Amino acid sequence: MVDEDIYQRINTLVDEEKVLREHEGPDDVKRLAHIEETLDQCWDLLRQRRALREFGRDPDAAHVRDVDTVERYEQ
Repeated sequence: MVDEDIYQRINTLVDEEKVLREHEGPDDVKRLAHIEETLDQCWDLLRQRRALREFGRDPDAAHVRDVDTVERYEQ
């Protein structure tokens, strides 16, 4: 996976999130939560790839981390 693919996935998720928020119903709560978690994972993957690249390592060594790990980051 290359950065452009990750950005495309992010854009797709953001578009879906906007639609769901405009017409949010009771059934959309779970989907919105899943989208937010997946977006966090995508952004984390991009940060990993950038860090690896910055230090001369292979960005393809980055991997998607589980939701619990990504959601517990302190910012």
